[in-house]
Amino acid sequence: MIVDEKYINEIVANVVSSMKEVERAPKQKGVFDTMTEALEAVSKAYKQFRGYSVAQREKMISRIRELTLEEAENLAVLGVEETGMGRVADKIIKHQLVANKTPGTEDLKPSVMTGDDGLTLIEPAPFGVIGSITPSTNPSETVICNSMGMIAGGNAVVFNPHPNACKTANYAVDLVNRAILEAGGPENLVVSVKKPTRESSNEMMASPIVRMLVATGGPGVVKALLSSGKKAIGAGAGNPPVIVDDTADIEKAGADIVAGASFDNNLPCIAEKECFVFRNVADELIASMQKNGAYLIKGAEIDKLVKLCLIEKNGKYSINKDWVGKDASLFLKAIGIDADPRLIICEVPNEHPFVQVEMMMPVLGIVRVKDIDEAIELAVAAEHGNRHSAHIHSKNIDNLTNFAKAVETTIFVKNAPSYAGIGAGGEGYTTFTIAGPTGEGLTAAHSFCRQRRCVMVDNLHIV
Repeated sequence: MIVDEKYINEIVANVVSSMKEVERAPKQKGVFDTMTEALEAVSKAYKQFRGYSVAQREKMISRIRELTLEEAENLAVLGVEETGMGRVADKIIKHQLVANKTPGTEDLKPSVMTGDDGLTLIEPAPFGVIGSITPSTNPSETVICNSMGMIAGGNAVVFNPHPNACKTANYAVDLVNRAILEAGGPENLVVSVKKPTRESSNEMMASPIVRMLVATGGPGVVKALLSSGKKAIGAGAGNPPVIVDDTADIEKAGADIVAGASFDNNLPCIAEKECFVFRNVADELIASMQKNGAYLIKGAEIDKLVKLCLIEKNGKYSINKDWVGKDASLFLKAIGIDADPRLIICEVPNEHPFVQVEMMMPVLGIVRVKDIDEAIELAVAAEHGNRHSAHIHSKNIDNLTNFAKAVETTIFVKNAPSYAGIGAGGEGYTTFTIAGPTGEGLTAAHSFCRQRRCVMVDNLHIV
C-alpha cells in the first residue's frame, strides 16, 4: 500500500480531532486506574468466558480483525504521535498484517491416540488470565496480536504497556474490547492500566490471578519474567545480520535490504541491522542500495553520526534513545546534510558500533569480507547469541545451509527483505511476540495453551 504525504497529513488532522473527542468521551473499555481494579475485572471476565464455545471465540477474533483494518490509520498515527518513532505508512502496513495474518482458533490442533487400551485425547487448553508486557516500538500491534492469539486459546489478558506508549496501547485495548462486546463476548476480557508503572508491572507478575506471563522487550524484562516462578514467554532483543555473497542477485539484494532495514525506521527486532558483503560485489551492492533509497556517508560524516545517535561510556556504546525510530532525513540534517532517504548506509570495520550495537534507527553499517567463512564468523559474532533473526542473499545452497546452522536464529530469511520472516511477502503467519529466549519462536494461539490429556480405557476405539 502506497500512502502519500498529503494523505498522511489528512489522517493526522483527523486523528488529532478524534483524540480531542476521546478526551471528552467516556472511559475507555478495559482501561482501569489501578492494576488491582484491572485484575479484579479480568478475573471476573475470564470466569464468564470459560463458558464460551470455540466458535464464539472465533467470532470475537473476526470482529477484532475488522476493527483493526478500519482503524489501522488511526492506530498508526497515534503510535507515531505519542512515541515519536517510526513511519505512519509502515505502521499502517503493520496493523494490516496483524489483522490479516494473526492466527485464530484454527491454530489449535488437538491430537488423538487409539489402540487396544482405548482412546487418549490431547487438547490445547487455556492457562487462564495471562499477563502481558508490551513495548513502545509496536504498542498497538502487540496488544492486538497478543489479544487475538490469547483469546483464541481461551484466555483473558491483562496488559502492562510501556509507559511511553500507553495511550496508543490503551486505545488498542479499548478497540479489542469494543470488538468483543459487539461479537457478544464479556466485558473486560482484555484489560490494562491508565498509567502503567514498574509497580503495576510487579503487581501483575506477582498476582495469583495471573497464571502465565508474556513479555516483549529487552533483557531486563525477560529476566524479570523468568524469575517470576510462573510459565513465561519472553521475546527479547536481536541484532540481525545480513550476508550478501557473490552468487546473489545483487540488484535485488540491495533493494531488499533497503526495504527491510528502513521499514518503520528500523524499529522491528527482525530488521537488518548490519551487512556483511563479499568484497568483489560490495561496490555493486552499495550502488543498488543508493538507487533504492539509501544515502551513503563517509569519513567525518560517520564520526558525526556516531556522536549523534550513540552514547559512549568506558569504551562501550549504547543507543541514544532520543533518536530511536527517527526518520533518516533528521539524522542527516543534524550532521549538515540536506537529503531525505529511507536509509543511511556507511562502510565501517567489523568492530564499529554501527555493527555491534542494535541501532533501531535507519542506519546500516556495511562490512566487506573476503569469503563466506569470514562472513559467517563475523555475522554470528555480531548477532551476539540472541538467536533472534538473520538474513542472507545467495544462490549457493551450501552458503545458505552453513549460515543457518551456525547462527541458530528463530527467523532465517533467504533472498528477501527481513519482514518476509513474519509473513509480509513470505509464507506463514505473523506475530509481534517472537520468543527467542524462551524458545517458543513466532507465537500464536497454541503458544498460550496448556496441553491436557483425557484418557478412556478399553472403549471408543473401533479397530
